[in-house]
Amino acid sequence: MKALVYTGPDEVQLQDYPDPQPAPGEVIIRLRASGICGSDMHAYHGHDPRRRPGLVMGHELAGEICHSESPLFTEGQKVTADPLITCGHCFYCRTGHDNLCVNRGMVGMTRPGAYAEYMSIPASSIIVLPERMSFVTGALAEPAATVVHALNISMPRMLRPVQEQKVLVIGGGAIGMLMALLLASYGVRHVHLAESNPLRRAAVAEHTGVKVIDPAAQPPAESAYQYVVDAVGREQTRNMAIHALCPGGVLMHIGLQDWGTKMDMRKITLSEMVVLGTYTYTFTDLQATVAALDEGMFGDLSWVESRPLDEGPQAFRKLAAGKISAAKIVLLP
Repeated sequence: MKALVYTGPDEVQLQDYPDPQPAPGEVIIRLRASGICGSDMHAYHGHDPRRRPGLVMGHELAGEICHSESPLFTEGQKVTADPLITCGHCFYCRTGHDNLCVNRGMVGMTRPGAYAEYMSIPASSIIVLPERMSFVTGALAEPAATVVHALNISMPRMLRPVQEQKVLVIGGGAIGMLMALLLASYGVRHVHLAESNPLRRAAVAEHTGVKVIDPAAQPPAESAYQYVVDAVGREQTRNMAIHALCPGGVLMHIGLQDWGTKMDMRKITLSEMVVLGTYTYTFTDLQATVAALDEGMFGDLSWVESRPLDEGPQAFRKLAAGKISAAKIVLLP
């Protein structure tokens, strides 16, 4: 089969790759859509030691089952999948926090991923998609579930209902875009999104209706927001988030571009800010997100661009250079 293989920093190549072999309890998916994630871009630049050269990346996926070693699924079913391969028996799995499984693996990291024509995965990861849902929409379930999970764990810590919050989303990539759309569907009226790339700013303004700002020209005011989402995760954006957050506010940290950061812990402490990290989503979050996408909670998704798998190397290069306005590129194997 053909697969897009990470061969070293700033390089992916379309190569012939061994077909996946069926294993007990697994299914093989004929992949139809595979999204490019920010974490894949991070690895593309050589910044993720967990993803090593020779790996087929990709974990945002949709396709159809072409072989099943499980009695629960049959050939031809339209599906997406939870890319987290969890053990099912540790404390976190048993208490419904399977995204924190201590024994987890991940598609596109510890096993071959979705930038390929075919992929194998345990049947326990499979979620059947509605027949009317497109494969591209199905592939968006994974990043959309990330914001569903993030907002779900944020809301109990807010001093007032989310609809009353003044919100700042930092970053106009897919996560920032999806968070803005989700907040709008919840009836949040005051949402600003900060994005430094002018192409992205224009796309966000066109497709979300939120107020978009250039943080270099119009830095967020101090203590102006009750809920801040950092969907970038650089030292600059983390400090921006703390600066913009008001006393008692909630900072949801999703982006992971930088590792260590100096932060104003004194302001966090004296202002009783709540700083939350989030990692992916639970299986039930992913199921709920498929339903939300089917119900149109994230809008028409016209901001998503699709490209053939063989254009993957070019797409990675253009994304790295900031020359693509679309917040999400989906490859079509």
